[in-house]
Amino acid sequence: MRNWVKITLTLLLALLISGCSTKNLGEGNKPKIDETLEVIDSGSIRTISGITSIAFEWQKVDDSRVIGYNLYRANLSEESTKLKLVNFIENRYASHFLDEDLTPNTKYAYTFSSGTANDIESKPTKTFQVMTLPQPEGIAFIQAISNLPRQIKIIWRPHESEAIEYYKVFRSTPQDSDWEKLETLDGRLQAEYIDTKLKDNIVYLYKVVAYTFQDIPSLDSEIVKAQTKALPAGVQNLTATNNQPKKITLNWEPSPSVDAVRYIIYRNTTPDGSFSELKQINNATFTYEDFINEDGKRYFYKVTTIDKDGLESSPEVNPVMGITLTKLNKPILTLAQIQGEKAILNWQPGDNRAKFYNIYKTIKDSFFKTRKEKYTNITDLRFEDKDIVRGVEYQYAIEAVDENGIVSEKTNETLLVLPKLLDK
Repeated sequence: MRNWVKITLTLLLALLISGCSTKNLGEGNKPKIDETLEVIDSGSIRTISGITSIAFEWQKVDDSRVIGYNLYRANLSEESTKLKLVNFIENRYASHFLDEDLTPNTKYAYTFSSGTANDIESKPTKTFQVMTLPQPEGIAFIQAISNLPRQIKIIWRPHESEAIEYYKVFRSTPQDSDWEKLETLDGRLQAEYIDTKLKDNIVYLYKVVAYTFQDIPSLDSEIVKAQTKALPAGVQNLTATNNQPKKITLNWEPSPSVDAVRYIIYRNTTPDGSFSELKQINNATFTYEDFINEDGKRYFYKVTTIDKDGLESSPEVNPVMGITLTKLNKPILTLAQIQGEKAILNWQPGDNRAKFYNIYKTIKDSFFKTRKEKYTNITDLRFEDKDIVRGVEYQYAIEAVDENGIVSEKTNETLLVLPKLLDK
């Protein structure tokens, strides 16, 4: 019997070489053994394993010198397996203790000793081994759904264990090794998360981890990936006219995106800068007339595609330029003179679009009084005005008009006067 005690004490001293006090875990003092102190009956010790904790139950001792119990522990998966004091249970009448913050699925060695007020310990109980439970398995099924507009939907099968209280959803990318926590979802029966405000046409990675009521994580789920929907394709072969009166007509070929629902037309006065929305039209229309009450007006245009999810094709495309039909070049006056009793005007067209001409006549009746007359739809290149009076000043200007009613600028006014007859 004495030999067994000596062997036990020798083993205990070797295991406790790291040195821990019965009262303070960090002091590092060598334990003082009193073989007469009552020790916990090793056969009375019972354990229940958790994932990160182990519960102990024992039969208390009756020795009045004992004020509590020392619990020694060694992690058998570590390089050093020496038993170290982890707690002093300061009450002789205590018979239960929970050792927490342990590593899942790990084997530990334990022993108890009784302790007195002056840091004397009993010989230890038999060393016994207990293993923590493994982490909960990861969720059994997870899926990430692609081709959604700027979002990805993750669904999974609720964890089978009723010990699960909540889930955490994590995101990464194929180019990034770090995982970002997105959300904590309460409730074991949660089965869905939608990740929003994502970039277009990008691949993302996801995993879901379940957590117990004690905040113990399960194993990671399978890593799943999905890709956000790409922007719709823009229209093709956009053109704008430059030869139509008071309007610019746009034409294009439809977007190849099968779910295009409408087009947006943008306009700007320059090819750069901010384009303003001009019109939205349905996906069955591939032309648009921009009516502009100005000749020779230039605009730049872009047309984008909107799909059924409201995504818009990229506006970063080269604009096309359109111009309304310009004014005609004004006629070229070649002759303006009085011949006999009439005023004669001759001119050249100045523009091959000219179809007819308007003549503007200003009559100066006196220093303070003038009148104006207009002669329209003149098709010749000559005008004779017999309605003139001697001694009165007349000024003439000519403008050209094309078939669309677009007029040129007027020629400079030319002054003609039929002189008064001299008195004999």
